[in-house]
Amino acid sequence: MNRLSLSNLPTKPAVDPGELSVGIVHLGLGAFHRAHQAVFTERAAQLTGETRWGIAGVSQRSAAVRDQLAPQDGLYSVLTRGTDSTSIEVIGSIREVLTAPEDPDAVVARIADNRTAVVTLTVTEKGYRAASGGGLDLSDPEIQADLAGRPPRTVVGQLAAGLARRTGESLTILSCDNLVANGPFLQRLVHEYADAAGLRGEQFDAAAFPASMVDRIVPATTDADRDEAARLLGVRDEAVVVAEPFLQWVIEDHFAGARPAWDTAGAVLTADVAPWEQAKLRMLNATHSMLAYLGALRGYETIAEAVRDDELAAAARELIRSDVIPTLTPPDGLDLPSYGESVLERFANPALKHKTTQVAMDGSVKLPVRLLGTIQDRLATNAEPASAALAVAAWMVYVARSTTVDDPQADRLKSAIANTTTPTDLVDALLAVESVFPRNLQENEAFRTLLIGHVTELS
Repeated sequence: MNRLSLSNLPTKPAVDPGELSVGIVHLGLGAFHRAHQAVFTERAAQLTGETRWGIAGVSQRSAAVRDQLAPQDGLYSVLTRGTDSTSIEVIGSIREVLTAPEDPDAVVARIADNRTAVVTLTVTEKGYRAASGGGLDLSDPEIQADLAGRPPRTVVGQLAAGLARRTGESLTILSCDNLVANGPFLQRLVHEYADAAGLRGEQFDAAAFPASMVDRIVPATTDADRDEAARLLGVRDEAVVVAEPFLQWVIEDHFAGARPAWDTAGAVLTADVAPWEQAKLRMLNATHSMLAYLGALRGYETIAEAVRDDELAAAARELIRSDVIPTLTPPDGLDLPSYGESVLERFANPALKHKTTQVAMDGSVKLPVRLLGTIQDRLATNAEPASAALAVAAWMVYVARSTTVDDPQADRLKSAIANTTTPTDLVDALLAVESVFPRNLQENEAFRTLLIGHVTELS
């Protein structure tokens, strides 16, 4: 079967991909970006006819995405799976793919290019290389290597080097990762790197770092997904990504210059992202993590299987109702209990097959932003966050039972629990990992007691 390409498309896109020039650089060219920001960009171009917002996507690790897209003229499809229907859409907004380890200078040059007005990022929490206190981890070996003078391979190094070389229009740098106040957070990291490297100049102060909140469930693509896409398209797409129908993007309306008309494609521009962000992180992402750990411990392969377990679904609802909602101020128009139910309905979509092990990855950097803030807020009101503590306890048992832990701190976590024999030992060992748990939680006896009780039950 022929590969997907411009010549093999049964229906040409409303905007000819060949006419698009690059105006956006995206760092972290994974499945989520291709099912989210690239889709918004494609739809905005179709609605407005603007051709200056093609995307130069940067793969931070391997050439796999480039090798998938290059034979396909940069085209790929999004296979959207609802509970009772499936559709497919070809996306052409990605016009160039760079692989950072192979050509780091090209990445910096694209960021520095004055035709680039916006840089977006989806590099996951660990990609920011932040210290536990929130600033840049200057002891990180990759950060040190960039600061020593190699062509930068970390995202903060790439951004700082690109900003330092810009001479024209100010740049907007838009984080799309699940981090609290992700815009100001990234700005702090870039400025700290620039100060350490001696690069800080007026372009750093002129750049805008708006916050944003993104939402769409995008499971890993399987061979069966590629086969289904081929049946629907009539051509083979090696780069197909799978997603749920739900699609949301809330962006702080704070840009340094021109931007794509993402709002015409359904993005929400707002003066304050924080209420949306906190609701999503604490309700959707926290519940996702809880179901991943509890589900994996029960042998469930997917999140949909886990949420169809009545006991686990009840635990997720209790987390939302008893611990999360009392800590939130809802944004205008968002009914929190209804939103919580919609989250569980989305998780239960059996067509997505989102693996528990995929969601369980990188727990040491996910827990602080998804669960620990809720726990701190509940403890501050003298409430006992029993449900949120259950999610953390499930992570602890998951770490203890797993032969391999997919986590940037895997070695540290395994070393911490090497000599533990009881639930109390396990809780005390992992609570002592200061890069995960802040001191006020390490020293909180009520939280520790809850964890010991839950770990005992789960062990």
